[in-house]
Amino acid sequence: MTIAKDRLPLRIVTDRLVLATPTTADIPAIAKHCNNKNVHKWMARLPFPYAEADARFFIEEIVPSAEEFCLGIYHHHVLTGIVGLHFSQNQAPELGYWLAEEHWGRGFATEAAIALVAAARSAGASALRSRALTDNLASRAVLRKAGFKETGTIVEKENNLAGREMVTLLLEFDDD
Repeated sequence: MTIAKDRLPLRIVTDRLVLATPTTADIPAIAKHCNNKNVHKWMARLPFPYAEADARFFIEEIVPSAEEFCLGIYHHHVLTGIVGLHFSQNQAPELGYWLAEEHWGRGFATEAAIALVAAARSAGASALRSRALTDNLASRAVLRKAGFKETGTIVEKENNLAGREMVTLLLEFDDD
């Protein structure tokens, strides 16, 4: 069964986090967190430098687009990152995320990824895919904890990471 974007929940609550559609109120936080070289260096589609105009474009154009399903990651009502699915024809949705540097190492990315994986499965996904830079050991660990298995490597062909080696990952759901 193919996942339907409209069957995904617009709000997911975990033990420590709330995942919800980001809004224009999040523009300053998104701009601040994404204008960090340590966040940017891992991201394929993030411009740098990153200004409030970029965050506004994300909120107004990317978030509502048919190809994206984006949720803000909130801890105590503070935006700490974004997690989402990218939809492409004839491929499983691709899970991606970023987390503000000051929140790294606290398990938030893992908690958010696991929650979105569970929601995608409930919405009918048969598989999800993801990718991470080969040297991004932290992201690869997050994805493994969320159930993904590494399937190989590719060289990124476009965007910020063009020419860099990426690990491809796949999560296939069993038919219960």
